[in-house]
Amino acid sequence: MDFSPSRIEAQVLAFCRQAGLFLHGEKNGPLRVAAAVSGGADSMALLRLLWALRADLGLELTACHINHGLRGAAADRDEAFVRAVCADLGVELRVFRAAELGPIPPHPGEDWARALRYRCFETLHAEGIDWVTTAHTVTDQAETLLFRLARGAGLHGAAGIRPARDFYARPLLCLTRAQTEAYCQAVGQGWVTDETNLTDAYARNRLRRYALPALRSANGAAEENLARFCEKAARADAYFAREARRLLAGALAPGALPGAEAYRLEVLRQADPLILEAAIHRLTASVRDPEEKYIRLLCGLVERGSGAVQLRPEVRARAERGLFWLEKARPRRAEMPPEPGWCVPFDPARQAEYPLPGGYRLHTRLFEPTFQEKTQVVHKKDLKNQADYARITMLHPALVVRSRRPGDFFRPAGRGVRKSLRKWMNEAAIPSEERDRLPLLADGSEILWVYGAGFADGLAPDETGGTILLLEPEKREEV
Repeated sequence: MDFSPSRIEAQVLAFCRQAGLFLHGEKNGPLRVAAAVSGGADSMALLRLLWALRADLGLELTACHINHGLRGAAADRDEAFVRAVCADLGVELRVFRAAELGPIPPHPGEDWARALRYRCFETLHAEGIDWVTTAHTVTDQAETLLFRLARGAGLHGAAGIRPARDFYARPLLCLTRAQTEAYCQAVGQGWVTDETNLTDAYARNRLRRYALPALRSANGAAEENLARFCEKAARADAYFAREARRLLAGALAPGALPGAEAYRLEVLRQADPLILEAAIHRLTASVRDPEEKYIRLLCGLVERGSGAVQLRPEVRARAERGLFWLEKARPRRAEMPPEPGWCVPFDPARQAEYPLPGGYRLHTRLFEPTFQEKTQVVHKKDLKNQADYARITMLHPALVVRSRRPGDFFRPAGRGVRKSLRKWMNEAAIPSEERDRLPLLADGSEILWVYGAGFADGLAPDETGGTILLLEPEKREEV
């Protein structure tokens, strides 16, 4: 493969034109484009490629760097490195420091860091930047596809990272990570390495370090083939999106209440299942990240014709009287718990507290154990409510908090057996009046956590560390 700078520059230029990136539209003069530069090989290749192609693409290049403040001296080293390179190239640089933007949470994770970056990008756009470019590559596309499939993505998620979205552009989605490193070496551009990318603490790192090399050993073009699949999935998703719009327009019920959307269930049920999934995705995209678990729950609502799913504390979907509603919940008290036969999507990275029926409340916490936390004595009640979060997300992508259902089964911790939940409740002498109200964490019919009993067998954290999920339930008297 030709890794020469001129060849790679021509490849990126052709991709930008094919994908319609950096179109002038109605704007007079060059577009203002900011390259998001972390200091790693991919982002340095992005900076140097856009700098080399700035005249061909008709853009005025700037750069931005976000110092998350999580890696101490290493983060300051990366910032200084980016400052020096931008000064040498004569590229204006905007640096954002997390400590200057607001309080850093006690246990900041990847989700917090990503949200911070996009807040900074939105600030740039509001200040006049036309496009913010990120250094996503073919390798990132392959990792994203594998990660989303493991979590339970649908067709929309399988389409991966798009070349453009809103004011974001990804001009390196035609290059592999090997090509970005080769380009940096060829033009004499160094880079820094984020040491957290070399650990196995994050699921994405494990995919990068083990899954992709295994696929490359089977086929040297594995990354390109996975990325090509994403392109085909994106085209298919666009087709289903058009059909979904037609379906929703035909199913829209007249006379919906203010603040609510209502669709006729009989029309939705007649649709092809894939088009129905696309329609549900379209309805929920503005409410929350429409992962496959939410799509499955809502398609089940359409099929049953009754019930409710809480999407956000203030938004729920409901099926009743021949209609499928997406509405703002009308709380009976300060917060609206789900109704009998309830089911709530579980996402501790985005929601830390769940008010539930029967006076129950569930608090969640994700944390990386410190040395002190690993060695100190842990109360038995807390220990049984801790689990390996990476293991849960890899094995159980469709988690919900709900009441019991026929067919549920549970594997009590430390016993190595599988029991029907009904039989286990009998053995545990749980009062019959509490059984339908007891909060459960479930993936399908498999119960992973039971209030009062803790997590199922095989989910406890081990000595290797990693992110821990802690559930802290409480029981209050109902008003």
